[in-house]
Amino acid sequence: MVLAYHLIICAYGFWLPNDPRGSWSDFIGAWELLKFGRATTVTTHRSLAKKSHDREARLAAKRALKYPPVIFSGRQANAIARAIAGFAQKNELTILAGSILPDHVHLVIARHAYRIEQVANLLKGECTRQFVEESIHPLARFGTEPGPPPKAFARGQWAVFLDSDEDIRRSIGYVEDNPTREGLRRQTWSFVTPFAGLKPGIGGTRLAASR
Repeated sequence: MVLAYHLIICAYGFWLPNDPRGSWSDFIGAWELLKFGRATTVTTHRSLAKKSHDREARLAAKRALKYPPVIFSGRQANAIARAIAGFAQKNELTILAGSILPDHVHLVIARHAYRIEQVANLLKGECTRQFVEESIHPLARFGTEPGPPPKAFARGQWAVFLDSDEDIRRSIGYVEDNPTREGLRRQTWSFVTPFAGLKPGIGGTRLAASR
């Protein structure tokens, strides 16, 4: 039984659909990328970040992107945090850990009525609205009136299914330590609810969180 998810949402250009390590995409919409290979679709829910691959081919594909890869500033990271916090409160979404990196976001999320793919899409939408509202959209200069700017987030998401106390705690630790592995300071966000373990409930094991 899935109890929670380790969700990874990537900025535009961070993980391409034809990344040699594999991706969640089955479609490449630009010739500039297609010439570096077709989509490397995988079905695994495990991270492929450390899988050996042709690094130069990956970097060459990035250089062929239509827009520059998105790198979130500190102000944009705080806007992402506000968007996540607002969405979590409105939708009673329990977030057990979170880290916002310059080009991707890690979240550990308790199972919700929404499918995790829907949660990811809704979160990206909320973050985009926050960028526009604060006039800090990363690709605003490439927008054309009256249309919206290009998407700041990559298509799809990684979602690792967590079905035990051990899985959840390991993922929380990974997400909490992620900024320091990137040479950044450890992060504390108001939208995070500390994990309080699992407890028996009607219909099976349930996740408990401290509030």
